[in-house]
Amino acid sequence: MVSERLQPFKVSVFSEITAAAMEAKAVDLGQGYPSWEGPAFAKDEAIRALAEESNQYPPYIGLEVLRTAIADRWKLDTGMEIDPSRSVTVTSGCTEALSSTFIGTFDPGDEVVLFEPTYDAYPVGCALSGAIPRYVTLHSPDWSIDPDELRDAFSSRTAAILVNTPHNPTGKVFTTDEMQLIADLAKEFGAIVVTDEVYERMAYDREHIRMATLPDMWERTLTLSSIGKSFSLTGWKTGWAIGPERLVANVRSAKQFLTFTTPNPMQWGSAAALRAPESYYDELKAMYLAKRDRLVDGLAGLGFGVRLPEGAYYVLADHTGFGIGDDVDFVRHLISEVGVAAIPPSAFYHSSDEGKRLVRFAFCKSDEVLDEALSRLSRL
Repeated sequence: MVSERLQPFKVSVFSEITAAAMEAKAVDLGQGYPSWEGPAFAKDEAIRALAEESNQYPPYIGLEVLRTAIADRWKLDTGMEIDPSRSVTVTSGCTEALSSTFIGTFDPGDEVVLFEPTYDAYPVGCALSGAIPRYVTLHSPDWSIDPDELRDAFSSRTAAILVNTPHNPTGKVFTTDEMQLIADLAKEFGAIVVTDEVYERMAYDREHIRMATLPDMWERTLTLSSIGKSFSLTGWKTGWAIGPERLVANVRSAKQFLTFTTPNPMQWGSAAALRAPESYYDELKAMYLAKRDRLVDGLAGLGFGVRLPEGAYYVLADHTGFGIGDDVDFVRHLISEVGVAAIPPSAFYHSSDEGKRLVRFAFCKSDEVLDEALSRLSRL
């Protein structure tokens, strides 16, 4: 018997689509994992650590070598110097950073503002902690925020607002004005801001703004991220939380009773990854820009309604021109009849009607995979 708080969520849509794609031998543009392995300099260090370093429990807050690398990277990116012992905690991916934040920070009845379409782990985090989600819709086609709707979502019970930028699944990169609006409301209502920045290196048409760098926001912001997306090492499940000591302590209080620790060799490899030169990030961005344009141009040429995503590595496309039901019907048709897997975006909405006209494709794939998918999609 699944617990009452988790009954609404069932099996993740990502797991369902991946399993269906494997069974049908479909080209998988669904789940957001790259079709290549991560850089050798990170993997080589993990291999060395596996052979030469301890394979026993590391400290539950993370190895010093990785916490220091995270703090050093943060200083390079922001100019802010932070204490790796007090302001950084290593987690088993950003997923655990999220769950630890929810469980360690919020009490039943606290309200958390979420933007929808929203990554499915966020409402689950609310369920795990007993917090109440308050949804604010990002409005297509530019995924803009209505300031009045956002203000109406705040109340005396608001404990936090969660911001994912660059955003999954829309590809939106929140503007400076939007981030300042969120910051101002958080301060006015005494809330904290939790940011999910796993796509931080994939902002193409606008600068990625870190909430913690805005005036007076360090003390009320938890910044969550991971190795997986930036270094194509999603299977390492190595993430972190950065913030003031009082907020990081909340994460630690829950994390110690979830995974307790994150695998030792992966932490050494992650530390090596974070010491990559700036040229690595420049090449990563250029690669994804080319893949974005390749997929967007191909989809538009086939009759999809497409808007260029500003960040992350997903494209939300309007499929209604093909006349094949809603998003779930369309994805099932793609997998079984066309041989391409995608994600139905209604899974990202509290009100599923909002996503029914759309379909999400991932472009973190090789050019050969993208071209094969577009070839198969031409059958539509």
